[in-house]
Amino acid sequence: MISLIILLNAYFVSFIDKPEMNEPALSPRAIEQREKWNIALDALDYPVNADYVDSLQRMGVKVYHTSRWFNGATVEMDETLAEQVAALDFVAETEMTRNSTAPGQFYNKHRVQAWQVDPSRGDFTEEQLALFNLIPLHKQGYKGEGIVMTICDGGFHNANTLDCFRQEELELGHFDFTDDKDDFYGYQGDHGTMCLSTISGRKLGFTGAATEAQYYLMRSEEYATESPKEMDNLVAALEKSDSLGVNVFSVSLGYAEFDNGAWTLPKSALDGVSTRASRAATIAARKGMLVCVAAGNEGYSSWSTISVPADADSILTVGAVDTEGNIGGFSSYGYSADGRVKPEVCAVGVETTLINPSNTVTHGNGTSFATPLIAGMSACLWSAFPDEPAMKIRERIILSADRYNNPDTHYGYGIPDAWQAYSMFPSDNNEIQAEENVLRTQKVIRGDQILVIRHGHVYNLAGQRVE
Repeated sequence: MISLIILLNAYFVSFIDKPEMNEPALSPRAIEQREKWNIALDALDYPVNADYVDSLQRMGVKVYHTSRWFNGATVEMDETLAEQVAALDFVAETEMTRNSTAPGQFYNKHRVQAWQVDPSRGDFTEEQLALFNLIPLHKQGYKGEGIVMTICDGGFHNANTLDCFRQEELELGHFDFTDDKDDFYGYQGDHGTMCLSTISGRKLGFTGAATEAQYYLMRSEEYATESPKEMDNLVAALEKSDSLGVNVFSVSLGYAEFDNGAWTLPKSALDGVSTRASRAATIAARKGMLVCVAAGNEGYSSWSTISVPADADSILTVGAVDTEGNIGGFSSYGYSADGRVKPEVCAVGVETTLINPSNTVTHGNGTSFATPLIAGMSACLWSAFPDEPAMKIRERIILSADRYNNPDTHYGYGIPDAWQAYSMFPSDNNEIQAEENVLRTQKVIRGDQILVIRHGHVYNLAGQRVE
């Protein structure tokens, strides 16, 4: 049923400049990590001009959130006020990101595809963790301890009451970047709760992928409509996570088609740079965060391919397979518009075992559920190698994947192997820079051996140098 909710116009207002840089908009944890991994501060780390924001508010403009990475603000105002704002001497551009409209078919399709639940199978998680060989890491004690994660989604119904979560994990904080801020844990949708359970859930017969990590929960998806404003909400969540020193960011949302068809993206825009959301995901990666994004569930649709921000560079875009490693037909495929391998990796997203807001173990389909599994795997690896930068953890994951030497548009590099990623080469402090479609390590097969060539040296999967 289509709701009769009417929403006001939203815009992204770009400012012409930033003030003199004094204090960066970063927490002590974030600054400490930048220093640890030799990531220099730059203009993107400093806030927008507060005087500009105050001026907008005095005019009657509602400011939702600002963006230091894109030097602007997401606001709500009518068209008359928008004309006045566009004429201000400190405003470079105003871009409408949502118009006054009721929800349409894309909103409903997007929401249904996010959680197709099949409760017919038993209550177990062993198969989905075993598929990418994560259980040996758990047995070594690597379950995400010391790693801070963000789960960004549309709703976390009852997440603060379920006994499958350690509630102290959720006390890091929660943030809402949407219009509807009445009750964060009320019925704003169940999707985020179920995604969170695949990482953090614990109860009889159920083990999440990274049960010792800590979490921030963030809402960016607006269920009342599908508009580009939601992509700017996602940018705000990425920036907030960066400012808090988050290590792993997991988001099971994607954007391509909108209620207002004039804003639907051409497939040529899936190049990692045409939208702020995709550029923001890459910025986050290059500032030290490992970003995991769902490929999407459009494999059977006319759209068929990935969406935004799954097209971003230097992230992990995740497709869906079943527990035997067969690709889910609904899983969106690649490549990106500029020819980069997408998705990068796959995990169980066909009948994924999860916990719903009623505290019941059940199953659901979607790359939405495969993505937090990869995010959880990333957290476990990072807890094993806490001194390695995000790009090296990403490198380990991709190199361990079973199709690394022969990637394709559906599986990407394939299903990663957490134990291989852990053991394939020794930890070192070599700085790994984010590069478009370039890895400094190659995996080769010599006879019956899998070897890794890294920085000109050859290693076996036990990390031993091979001449």
